[in-house]
Order: sequence, then structure tokens, then C-alpha cells
Amino acid sequence: MPIRRIVLMGNPALQRVADPAVNPRDLARLAEDMRETLESIDANGLAAPQVEVPTRLVIYRVPASRIPQGARQEPVPWTAMVNPVVEPLSEQKTPIWERCLSLPGLYGYVPRHNEIRLTFTDLDGVRHERVAKGWHAMLIQHECDHLDGVLYPMRMTDITKLTFASELGDGKSFYSYSAAEFDGR
Repeated sequence: MPIRRIVLMGNPALQRVADPAVNPRDLARLAEDMRETLESIDANGLAAPQVEVPTRLVIYRVPASRIPQGARQEPVPWTAMVNPVVEPLSEQKTPIWERCLSLPGLYGYVPRHNEIRLTFTDLDGVRHERVAKGWHAMLIQHECDHLDGVLYPMRMTDITKLTFASELGDGKSFYSYSAAEFDGR
């Protein structure tokens, strides 16, 4: 399977609303390519528009190695979500440092809903409904935003908190959250 090129901010593929997928089984090859692309760079999530495919497909995982000790979160294996729909379960939001493969080297402080309901179809056409909290919910919101042509800077409430990773200064990274931050507490 080929490693796909991830397009960068400014590419028209990231600016449009992705088309609904008609037959989830037709996306199996693309989903595998996206997974291999993520594995090649040790990343956690990717939306089809980021590899210039205008369809509503997201691949993601929450590996145990990225869950802080004490967080109330279980690992999530590789998951392919076709036509995902995100519904906030409360108005409460927590700002979280995010990065994006389409904005390399940048981080932004983005308010995200702490708890969401997620519905999607898998590659076999089976419908799923899940509740996600904390960092897991943030990851899903981030990836699903790509399906609507939204990049995280568009969600920021304070653009002065868009920064290069090298300038964060306190060692904070996308993966170094406390258990409370990870859980959205």
C-alpha cells in the first residue's frame, strides 16, 4: 500500500466540504493507505481531504503510549469512520494545544467540547455510536473538522496562541498532557 502525501494549509482540498461516502466498502484501500501513512510518521489521525480525497472518511487511534498515567481513558484501536457525525453532549469546552499534519510545526490553543456523541459507519457498513471524552473527543472533533473544510486556526478564539512548536518553551507538546487535561477535567 502506498504512503499518501499529506497536503498543507492553502491546498484547495482542505477548503471544501467532503462528499458523503455512498459505499463504505469502496473505501477499504484508501483507509489502509491512510493508516500506513499515519504509521509511517507515528501519528494518530487523518481525514481523507488531507490526502486529496474529497470523501467523508477519517482514520484514527488512541494508543496506550499516548494516554497519561491516571487518565480515565482506554486505548482505541485503529478505527475507520465513514460519514462521521459529531454531536456535543454539553456546552462545556476546554482549550487544548493542537497540532495538525497539514500545518507542520505549528500549535494552536483550541477550545473543544469535552464530551461528544459520535455516530459513523465502519468499512463493513455497520453503524456505530460512541461517546468520547477529553483528548479522545478533541481528536475526533479535529479530524471531523477536516471533512467540513475547517482547520484548527479557524476554531481558535485567540490567534496570538498560534505558535511554532519550537517557541512553546515549556516542553508542552500535543502528547504531553496531564491526566486531567487528557480527560477534559
